Amino acid sequence: MKSNSTVLAVELEAKQIWKQFLEIIKSNVPALTYNTWFLPIKPVEANDSVLKIQVPNNFFIEWIDEHYNTLINRTISQVLGEDGKLIYIIVEEPEIINEDEPTLFDRPEPESPAKAKNSFETFLNPRYKFDNFIKGEGNQLARAASVAIAENPGETSFNPLFLYGGVGLGKTHLMQAIGNKIIESFPDKKVIYLSSEHFTVEFVDAIQNNTVNEFSNFYKSMDTLIIDDIQFLIGKEKTQDLFFHIFNTLHQAGKQIILSSDKPPKDLKGLNERLISRFQWGLTADIQPPDFETRIAILKNKGNSYGIEIQNEILEYIAMNITSNIRELEGCLIKLLASSSLNSKEIDLNLAKKTVKEISTDRRVSISIEYITQVVCKYLKVDENKVREKNRRKEVVLARQIAMYLSKKLTKSSLKTIGLHFGGRDHSTVIHAFNTIEHLFENDSFIKETLDTLTSKIELGAA
Repeated sequence: MKSNSTVLAVELEAKQIWKQFLEIIKSNVPALTYNTWFLPIKPVEANDSVLKIQVPNNFFIEWIDEHYNTLINRTISQVLGEDGKLIYIIVEEPEIINEDEPTLFDRPEPESPAKAKNSFETFLNPRYKFDNFIKGEGNQLARAASVAIAENPGETSFNPLFLYGGVGLGKTHLMQAIGNKIIESFPDKKVIYLSSEHFTVEFVDAIQNNTVNEFSNFYKSMDTLIIDDIQFLIGKEKTQDLFFHIFNTLHQAGKQIILSSDKPPKDLKGLNERLISRFQWGLTADIQPPDFETRIAILKNKGNSYGIEIQNEILEYIAMNITSNIRELEGCLIKLLASSSLNSKEIDLNLAKKTVKEISTDRRVSISIEYITQVVCKYLKVDENKVREKNRRKEVVLARQIAMYLSKKLTKSSLKTIGLHFGGRDHSTVIHAFNTIEHLFENDSFIKETLDTLTSKIELGAA
């Protein structure tokens, strides 16, 4: 039997380790997500490279795993090491929580089937499949092309496939569904999915470690390369140049390339013309916001995936009030289910109305560096692309510094991430910009008024 002092020591160690987890997670997720899904979790026990944590129910586990699988596993590696494991204990079933037979949800590795077949992380979320991607009028072409590519990667005329559309419309889901299907059908093919921001960070690290050739050769060895949010390469000339050569090598070898952006290639001002030209070689397909019927189907599918049937009246209310963003639509349903589960309340129309209202209030968490830059540059009448270039004109420098300052104040992005969005500048440049604007805010009435106005515009625009 463990002594009281031993039990206390184990609990203290678990709390300290979980605190490290939370610090990493907090800097990578919106405040609402952090408070709703991660703060209620309690550390139970730490033993070697295993940490046990207590969650209210299985719904918590499924939601966290579906939305933050990659972040959780990356954090496990950072805090517990490569052999680390995170074990979930469900408190709603106390009769089977004991030392001999605990209720566990063991996630030592991402569930991606590619992990077992390849020696590298594919960054594919196994939950993104064609089966749970709801087809509607706004995504028919994109989905049909994606299915064709998944069945014959590199063999269709859709190479590259370039998907574009607004935030939360399903681009990431569709791209990862292609990757997962290719791995399932062609186990020997090398597939990787990542954001252009992740690609840039890795490239910067490769430059610092003098491993650019290895970095380039790794991506040239892929059978399918999937890059999300390619617009974030704007202003990063060296990264664009390297990507151009990787693109050419893969395309000439008949390998599949899949890209996404918030705009069609021709509207990506500030991106190298030769890249834009190549992005248009294959198929460019847009994804439009879902219509009412599709929104209802998405909500029903999401509810069914959790084994919960919700009244049509409630689904229709949500679908009528959240219209432009699938991510927000699903987020509203998940928050509704969470409120019902955590507070032991029945899911009814009143709870749905309350949740929709809260979602509308919480839209501030969607403020991005890109959106801040757009608002600042428009207000100060400065070309958006100029703030990402090596431009020292006074008005451009001021706009860049204000955008950096507000990005640090209004988002959870790291200094390194903010710097990357402004032409690949390092964190010291962001710190200098922040300190400069902070000083001006306190001593210059014009700057104070400008910042107050811009902050209001940004928050109202994201609301």
